[in-house]
Amino acid sequence: MLAIRMTRHGTKKRPYFHIVVADSRSPRDGRFIEKVGTYNPLLPREHAQRITLVTERIAHWLKVGAQPSDRVAKFLSQAELMPPRERREQTKKNQPRAKAQERMKAEAAAKAAPAAEGEAAAS
Repeated sequence: MLAIRMTRHGTKKRPYFHIVVADSRSPRDGRFIEKVGTYNPLLPREHAQRITLVTERIAHWLKVGAQPSDRVAKFLSQAELMPPRERREQTKKNQPRAKAQERMKAEAAAKAAPAAEGEAAAS
């Protein structure tokens, strides 16, 4: 399976990324098939050289079935090479643990029960 993803270059604390087409099983900075762009996160967002893409080749690889990584998909949707992906929650770290969720549900049910009884008695 082919992936369009980033490989890290540059020095320590000065990252620079190449956007490449590679086999999804190869290591992040390992062998790749073709380099199709660059990304320099140190440049300001408005700078023309922050993200460079070879649009013809990317369109070709997308037709062949290459799957972009999440970050590369965001770049491609900004360049209007593909529709934007829907955002999804990747982790559950912002939610309480299972027992706390159960306790919250029980408290909500306990609050709802007396309110329902009060409405039934008033009718």
